Amino acid sequence: MSRIFFVFISGVFAILISLMTGSCAQIGMPDGGPKDTLAPKLIRASPPNGSRNVTGNKIILEFDENIDVQNLQQNLIISPLQNRNPSIIANPRSITLKFRDTLLPNTTYTVNFGDAIKDNNEGNVYRNLSYVFSTGNILDSLTLSGKVILAETGGTDTTLVVLLYRNAADTTVLKKKPNYIAKVKGDGSFLFSNLPAASFKIYALKDGDGGKTYNSKSEIFAFADEEASTENNDPVTLLAYAEQKSIDNKIIPPVNSGLDKKLRYISSIKDKQDLLEPLEILFNTPLKERDSAKIYLTDTLFRKISGVRFSIDSTAKKIFLTTLWQADKPLVLIIEKDAVKDSAGNSLAKNDTIRFNTKSKEDYGKLTLRFNDLELSKNPVLQFLAGNEIKYSYPLTSKEWISNMFPPGQYGIRILYDTDKNGRWTPGNYEKKLQPEIAVTIPQTLNVRADWDNESEINL
Repeated sequence: MSRIFFVFISGVFAILISLMTGSCAQIGMPDGGPKDTLAPKLIRASPPNGSRNVTGNKIILEFDENIDVQNLQQNLIISPLQNRNPSIIANPRSITLKFRDTLLPNTTYTVNFGDAIKDNNEGNVYRNLSYVFSTGNILDSLTLSGKVILAETGGTDTTLVVLLYRNAADTTVLKKKPNYIAKVKGDGSFLFSNLPAASFKIYALKDGDGGKTYNSKSEIFAFADEEASTENNDPVTLLAYAEQKSIDNKIIPPVNSGLDKKLRYISSIKDKQDLLEPLEILFNTPLKERDSAKIYLTDTLFRKISGVRFSIDSTAKKIFLTTLWQADKPLVLIIEKDAVKDSAGNSLAKNDTIRFNTKSKEDYGKLTLRFNDLELSKNPVLQFLAGNEIKYSYPLTSKEWISNMFPPGQYGIRILYDTDKNGRWTPGNYEKKLQPEIAVTIPQTLNVRADWDNESEINL
């Protein structure tokens, strides 16, 4: 009897252990479910979104989940623009915004939060949350849209903002903040919503100092020739430019003169001399004295080559030797030791003789470009780009352009409409109300092969 009871009790105990083990195993491996890909939702606003006759100065927005608020002051845009930024309190599921400026009567306000709000767990962004209210009986609903294009490249810049001024003089953009502001999107477009029926002066600006005014000619800027009307609602195109190149204010550490007191140089000769480029000699310090008669080219019998032009750049560190190079020809570059001296009186340690060959015609490709819809009356200039650098530039006089010797490589293409015919891009001038010249970057990339007939059709 006791044996049967013992067996029974042992079996029950084993079953309990099994159940407990199975239960623990399930708890240890929970099913996490699908990843949350949804942005937070606005479930309540006080006052409600779209309210009229608002008299208070506080807005409370509540969300359906915990939120993370980042860079709100940088993302937040309130129109009409406030003189003082509002105070902002972010709680786990709500945002409280309190205006510090007195709200204007009978005015529609929009509050855009940009990409500042995201959920706390997965970082899903609530994009372009916009809250609208009016202090009067009417909620304005008109829009103004357009595009900002970088005139020099035809590209776009999302760091630009668009400014609207109502009943303003031409000089107002230089002194005062705008009435309305909008950010430029990735494709260069912009949109103002909930505007009144009115006309506005319209500008674009890369606001380097945060002042919302055009106060430096090195800032990227654009202006419309005429006021834009919300009643016409015609899209506006703004051509952005910087009238002056920005100055690099980086502090350059002083040179330790004890490291290298000798005058040295390197040349552009690597393997073979390019038939289309000058020969360059770069020195480590600026030159004070130079004798072009003591830097020259010869053939292999040391007979001087005639027709060589000698020049030096503005830094006084780079010398150029330019000539009509003959293909596949051995040459000698001779630099006598006293040909140059720097400001410390240093000259070269010895005479140098560098032997090299020029490239052959087979090292280049033939390139033929045919342009569709090219407006020759606008003085187009064909520009070849290596990265963002203009490598070669040629005025176009017909819709077909041919080069029998073109350096192989991969190039971007741009067409500059050279209004003033000076061969380069000219920026605008707001004081004189001159728009910048326009350049159009062609989407396709050229891949030029050596010893090959390269042909392309370009659609503008």
